[in-house]
Amino acid sequence: MRDLMGIMKQAQAMQQKMQDMQAELDTVEVQGASGGGFVKVAMTAKGQVKSVSIDPSLMNPDETEILEDLVVAAMNDARGKAERAAQEKMAALTQGLPLPPGLKLF
Repeated sequence: MRDLMGIMKQAQAMQQKMQDMQAELDTVEVQGASGGGFVKVAMTAKGQVKSVSIDPSLMNPDETEILEDLVVAAMNDARGKAERAAQEKMAALTQGLPLPPGLKLF
């Protein structure tokens, strides 16, 4: 019975750590870029876009498609960085736990 109580306490502690980590991911901000830094996107580690910055030299009506592609590329770059930041936080949180490989907790 003691083992069950210990496991329950560990589960509650892990749940609290997960909630804390989720809140922390709202404050972690990453920046993606494309076009040599002419287009930048800032987003949280949870994927919420905070800002988009476009160099004025790219504002050519004849090249709208290029600009759209650069925005998409910058957003994908930021999303990849956000996912890596979240994975790093999760790895630190679950370090030492006997979890099966590939298990996603969020």
